[in-house]
Amino acid sequence: MNKAIIKIGILAGALFLTGCNIDRAPETSLTDEAFWNTADDVKYGANNLYNYLPTINSDSNMDLLSDDLYSGRNSVNEGSWNVSYNDGTYSSNYTLIRYANTVIQKSDQVISKGVSAADVGKYQGEAYFFRAMGYFDLFKRFGGVPLILKTLSTDSPELKAPRASRDETIDQIYKDLDLAISLLPLPSKSGAANYGRITKTAALAFKSRVALFEGTRSKFHGYGDPVKHLTLARDAAKAVMDSNEHSLFGNYFNLFQYEGEGFANKENVLVRMYGQNAANSISTHVIQRNYEGGYNPTLALANSYLAIDGVPTEKSNEYTTATVSWDLYKNRDPRMSATFFKKGDPFISSKNYDYPSLNLQQTGFGLRKYANVADWTAQRSFIDKPIIRYAEVLLNYAESVYELSGSISDADLAKSIVLLRKRAGFPDNDKAGNSIVFTNSFVSSRGLNMRDEIRRERRVELASEGFRYWDLIRWKTAETELPKSTLGSFYYSDWPAKGSGVQLTPDGYLLIQDGSTKKFNVQRDYIFPFPTYEIALNPNLKQNPGW
Repeated sequence: MNKAIIKIGILAGALFLTGCNIDRAPETSLTDEAFWNTADDVKYGANNLYNYLPTINSDSNMDLLSDDLYSGRNSVNEGSWNVSYNDGTYSSNYTLIRYANTVIQKSDQVISKGVSAADVGKYQGEAYFFRAMGYFDLFKRFGGVPLILKTLSTDSPELKAPRASRDETIDQIYKDLDLAISLLPLPSKSGAANYGRITKTAALAFKSRVALFEGTRSKFHGYGDPVKHLTLARDAAKAVMDSNEHSLFGNYFNLFQYEGEGFANKENVLVRMYGQNAANSISTHVIQRNYEGGYNPTLALANSYLAIDGVPTEKSNEYTTATVSWDLYKNRDPRMSATFFKKGDPFISSKNYDYPSLNLQQTGFGLRKYANVADWTAQRSFIDKPIIRYAEVLLNYAESVYELSGSISDADLAKSIVLLRKRAGFPDNDKAGNSIVFTNSFVSSRGLNMRDEIRRERRVELASEGFRYWDLIRWKTAETELPKSTLGSFYYSDWPAKGSGVQLTPDGYLLIQDGSTKKFNVQRDYIFPFPTYEIALNPNLKQNPGW
């Protein structure tokens, strides 16, 4: 990692110090005419936008709303959540949008002073990307929202603008991303010295994420033009693939370690950088310590991992039902061992992992991503967070192709899911010599369903990375999956004696939360409510249905 890139975070601290809602704050000192004169001024202004990249905790927090991770009962899964007075996500995204608007406008101003558009354009492209990112985060939650596309003053009429329609909002996101794509350099042109900045392939990959979300959501919820969005998702993902700028990293576990950092890892399309060490730091996190007692994988996630012969464990000839806990990981998708702690794994400074502490790992499973003993001991980590991985692009491509036509060719599988399984460590053949390469004939001969297997691959490849809740929302399966009982591991005979408070199902699994305490309101819970504070400020902002 180049030390110059650390300045992205450090310089931002000196800029935009007075962050308020984008649609209500007056201009800050960065709008001073004395500042916006050179390409470097625009660069420094754009640097602040990187503070708004998702943090290493934020995506995992969303997975706690899904059926993959558990940290305790929550109002979303219990269907008891209410309209909040204020919403940090709403206000912070509009703050980001305001900063992006400022950089976009001031870029034009700098160009008008004679500065080369080529020198300024890439930073303006970054601002378009971040504005799209802010609006997409709002869009996922609230649907159509007020579109603020310029920096406002306290008396601007746009402060009372009604929300845009769903189509208007998503089309604006596409427009911003297309502008970003036209202005941003490819990673190879940006170079190692600029690693960490937004590139053309990052904008393309993000467009595939946005379009897949709306394409499948509109398809399964029955509105809009799914073909339009799914076609955009497929084409954007394919553009990344055809660019030859990216490839899969060799080791799945090391993707989330220091070995996976830096320009040499071509799977990293976009990361949030934390630095390298105390002497070369942007910021730090303590993700492993957070994971220990707050992010517990569920049995539902564990059961998603295939046997090593490429089929679910109940169909496998090579997986034997575990009688002791650590046999659970034998002859399974190797990503399971990279994602879940098992006996003997380096854990904390005093010991390797042995048995789960049910006071901490309530489900009997421990999350292993980002686990690093030295960082655990130091109580701080600088491991970067991948925000967009090439693996996601391949998954976006496979899913969009399938959902467009209800089928996918073996050639398209070979350049997407097959690559992921090869990287994971699946062999080409089972022990009997039969091919287990993921093809249409393999799926049909094993009695599998192609859509289910594409979705399974996404679930295990991107586990704990913030996708699962939104996937359930867009597939319209949240109403089925979220009200189910939350279960943990089987209570194996090699575990210590049960303590008080441990509840088991009749067949011996940890009962974490009974489904009778959970519900999902189909008429309401697929979209978030606007906070009452924002509605009070803008009476033209109408609440979402059912709230």
